[in-house]
Amino acid sequence: MKIHWLLPLLCALSLSVGCQREPPEADPDAVAPAVEPADAPPETAEAPPGVPALQVSTIDGASYDLADHRGKWVVVNFWATWCAPCLKEMPELSALGTMREHIEVVGLAYQEIEPDEMRAFLEKHPVLYPIAIVDVYAPPADFDTPRGLPMTYLIDPDGRIAKKFLGPVTAHEIETAIAAAGGPEVPQA
Repeated sequence: MKIHWLLPLLCALSLSVGCQREPPEADPDAVAPAVEPADAPPETAEAPPGVPALQVSTIDGASYDLADHRGKWVVVNFWATWCAPCLKEMPELSALGTMREHIEVVGLAYQEIEPDEMRAFLEKHPVLYPIAIVDVYAPPADFDTPRGLPMTYLIDPDGRIAKKFLGPVTAHEIETAIAAAGGPEVPQA
């Protein structure tokens, strides 16, 4: 196999690397401007770095602010009415939020749907946790845009993301994740 073209290429690369200009010498008395990375989330008094903010209106007209639920484990569940695995896990998430004092659940409907349509859907598929409809074009900024549904976040009592689940999740998996993160042990059946 002939590779006679490789030598000229290597020479050209070494010349181009060697021809780069030296960076200007830094002025030791100059103060560098503070530059924040473009992708850094803004820091606020309510949400320290690493603590996601979530403020939504629920379909019953109430406000839901994740910061108000510190001290509890919060399950933030992105779902949609057309998603079969989402519908399957809803009763179990509802029971989990009801049966465990240290766990709360909030559902974020990630779809284009009118509130009245959602209320009618929930009459047929009732849950005991708050539901909010989120804008699919502007989902909550502190959470990844769902690449699939359901997508569930487990938020620890300090407000930090303890675990993220892509796909259906069970109450047992959530309780196991809580125990692994230092929370209460999984109750025996």
